[in-house]
Parts: sequence; C-alpha cells; structure tokens
Amino acid sequence: MQQFSSGLGFKSGRRRVSLTSRRCSIVRASTSSSSPQPDSTDGSISSIAPLQLESPVGQFLSQILLSHPHLVPAAVEQQLEQLQTDHDSEKQNDDPSAAGTDLVLYRRIAEVKANERRKTLEEILYALIVQKFMDANVSLVPTLAPPSSDPSGQVDSWPTEEEKKLQQLHSDEAYEMIQNHLSLILGNRLGESSAVAEISKLRVGQVYAASVMYGYFLKRVDQRFQLEKTMKVLLNHQQDALEHDVKTSGTDGSYEAVESHPEAAPSGWAGGISPGGFGSGIKPSRLRSYVMGFDGETLQSYATIRSKEAVTLIEKHTEALFGRPEIMITPEGTTDTSKDEVVKISFAGLKRLVLEAVTFGSFLWDAEGYVDSRYRLVMN
Repeated sequence: MQQFSSGLGFKSGRRRVSLTSRRCSIVRASTSSSSPQPDSTDGSISSIAPLQLESPVGQFLSQILLSHPHLVPAAVEQQLEQLQTDHDSEKQNDDPSAAGTDLVLYRRIAEVKANERRKTLEEILYALIVQKFMDANVSLVPTLAPPSSDPSGQVDSWPTEEEKKLQQLHSDEAYEMIQNHLSLILGNRLGESSAVAEISKLRVGQVYAASVMYGYFLKRVDQRFQLEKTMKVLLNHQQDALEHDVKTSGTDGSYEAVESHPEAAPSGWAGGISPGGFGSGIKPSRLRSYVMGFDGETLQSYATIRSKEAVTLIEKHTEALFGRPEIMITPEGTTDTSKDEVVKISFAGLKRLVLEAVTFGSFLWDAEGYVDSRYRLVMN
C-alpha cells in the first residue's frame, strides 16, 4: 500500500490504491470530481474515446476512466511499478546457456512479452491522455460517421462550443501558433463556421495525425520557451532581436520561413481545404520567432516523436477515429485512393477536430515524459 502524488501535470490528489497481481482495486476514493461521469453500463470507453483498450491493464484503466477518472494517474503509477518489477524478474531469469531449439523458443517468448509490454505502455499513455481531456471537461470526438438521425450525412455532430476550453489548455504564445496552424489548413474559410464542405476522409485523417504531431512539437518547444522566459535566460538584446523579428516577419522572406517550419502543411494536405493559398493568414508571434532561431538539427530533433509507443499510439488513435484507409499501389507505382470515402463536415467541425488533435499531441508529450520517467520507453 502506498500513497501517490502525481507530477508533470497529471492530477490525482492523494489516493490510496491497492495492487493485486496485475489488477488494481480501489480502497478509498473521493466521490467528488470535476471530470464528466460517462455511462459505464457497457464497460466500454467508447462513450469517451474512439480507441478501445484491449490489454488486461488497458481494460482495467478503462474501468477506472469510467468510474473514477481522477484515480487514473495513481493506477498508472502502480501498473508501471508492476511492469518494471516483472521486467527485472525476467532479466534475472535469463538463461544464457540456452541453445538450439530452446534458444529459438526463448527468444520467441521474449519477443511476445516485449510486444505485450509495448501495447500495455501504449494504452497507459492513451488512458493518461483521455483522463486529461476529462479533467478539462472536454469530450473527445467519437469515431467519424454520420449519425443515423441526420439525413444530410454530415459527420460533425459533436459539440463545437468547447473551443474556449481547448484554448485554455495552451499558453498564450502557443495558441498564437495554433491559430497560424489553423490558418494554414483552413485559409480564409476559418471564420465560416456554418459552411459545409465535402472532403476526402483520408485527407482529414492526414490533417488530424499531422496536427497531433504539431501539437507534440509545439508543447515541447513552448515548454522550453516558457522555462527560459521564467528564468529570464533571454537577455535584453535577445528580446530586442525577437521583437524585431516579430515586426519584420511576414514581409520579405516570409515564404522561406513558413516553408521550413514544422507547422507548414504539405500542399494538398486537406484536399483543397485552404483556398486562401499556402501560408495564408500566418501572423507573427513571439514563439514562432523563437523557434525560427533554432538551427536545423535542433528543429528536427524537437519535431521528432521520441518513442515508438507514441508513434504507434498516434496511428491507432487516428485509425480508430477515421477508419483504416483503403489505399492501393498501382503497377505504375502511384497511389490509388479511388475507394477513399468523401465526408461532409462543416468548417467549424474541422476546426474543432484540428484543435483537439493539437491538444492530443500536447497531452501526449506530457504523458510520454511521465511514463518514461518510471518505465523506459523504446526510443526512436
């Protein structure tokens, strides 16, 4: 029995959780929580997240998310401790003398266990991310499909009034960058909330996944920026240079700056969503100027997802949200997306999707650091 006080932004309060084998049972829990309480009658987290957790640990965390979401960090803490204990025990039981068939079998068993651990870690990351959305009282977008009650076939039946809540989850400087990201994707349609577009489902999925990675990158650089700002590492002459960059950005050379920046969307990302043109609507911001001061190697390292578990989780979450794309490679080597589905979605709904994706990436950075500090993830 131990007490747990979470760090790195994951709130748990002080709760007592008892671990029995690989399962947890709640011994004492507060009934008060600011998180929304979903319907848990079916034992599935489909009401709060599109990706279903399948491992024993993932299913256990699903139950905690449904019944006592504020206890998720405490449950995760003990599951990670158990994973580490099991891993250490396996290493101690290694048999270096194994040979022949025994060695092949031993390696196969070790490979299966390693894959199980990776899946467990992915689902732990996901549970922490979902809990943070619940803690912010923000609903994750469900699997993208037109509701049966809507004859128009429009897929965005989710609430769009949560933009303010999502904005409050980011620093002011980071949200300026997010606004620029939205401008790159939506162009001059950003303010047309009621307009509906027919867009390739594959393209929307690509925008979502790329926005998750952008949110991950943005949280990473903003964390460094806020730390330096707090510690007053930026000297006066550096601040003057940044202010000068802010005043001059967007004039001569602005195209080159946008082109080299991770927020720049590849041409055709959103299937023609941005009619305002490439780089349309980009506004100067202090954080953007700060990032532009990075050398190429630093910028690349910050834009890279650190762990393989995080990369796989982005893929799984996006696939759970949009489905598996049907892509064929023609004999000529080109991509055939003729079977790709076209969906109807409002620009307000698309904006909501992108804001969620960026926030998901931001939470992923937090969750990854939290888990990796307790159990070593597989680094890219």
